[in-house]
Amino acid sequence: MALVESLQKAIDYMEDHLLEDIKIEDIAKEANISPFHFQRTFIILTDISIGEYIRRRRLTLAAQELISTNRKVIDLAYRYGYETPEAFSKAFRKQHKITPTEARKGFGRLQAYNRLTIQVSLKGADPMNYRMIERNAFQVVGVKRTCTTETTNEGLPGITDFWADMHQQGVIKQLLEQNDGQIKGLLGINDCYNDEQNTLDYWIATEHKGSVPEGMSAFHFPASKWVVFEVRGPVPDAFIQTWRSIYSEWFPSNRYEPADIAGFELYISEDVNQPDSINEIWIAIK
Repeated sequence: MALVESLQKAIDYMEDHLLEDIKIEDIAKEANISPFHFQRTFIILTDISIGEYIRRRRLTLAAQELISTNRKVIDLAYRYGYETPEAFSKAFRKQHKITPTEARKGFGRLQAYNRLTIQVSLKGADPMNYRMIERNAFQVVGVKRTCTTETTNEGLPGITDFWADMHQQGVIKQLLEQNDGQIKGLLGINDCYNDEQNTLDYWIATEHKGSVPEGMSAFHFPASKWVVFEVRGPVPDAFIQTWRSIYSEWFPSNRYEPADIAGFELYISEDVNQPDSINEIWIAIK
């Protein structure tokens, strides 16, 4: 349960310093894990980025203060981290669907995001199929796009669009033709979380031993031990559920910790939308 306790400690730290200019490095330090690992774990378990959580909580408290005090909007804007009343009003309207003035007059409803509490299930009712392997350093080649970390019921929409675009442009076919390594299939890699911009770098790639093909870039994985989880069912639902199970059930009940190396989804089945589709999630461990 150390992972759960660490995450909750970091969340409590965010709440205690909500009105300050807190950095991801300070938050992750409270959890005693790296910023990369903390950001990845937080998004998987909560479906939102750290920056988005802080913004939602600040605007929730701002709304409460707005309707319960006579404090000026300009003062609230500065108090909750906005440089101008206009920026505050824009963010307020985006979350609450009404303006600060309308909220103070009692028009419409406010949308509150309560303080987050991490709850992890260790019931283990459903078996998780996995294997452990060790690999030397290896190279993958592919294409990269910066995508938003804002999630929907179907995962990250920017990533879905990226795959569709690469299919249409014939890049997926080119990548499959370059696949000559031990890992057979296409990789979807999450890397370089930017919490201030609410983005991550997403790669569509394949293992390739030779020189980097024109129009593509290389991504290098260091030598590591990997835990490889089986993913059964259509995408994206099967991947979303498996990621959550890994971080809410498998890691809390095992002695391993994720390494600070990008994990990836491995697309093996020819038709990943079928109910009997079988793919994988690879996570480097320590």
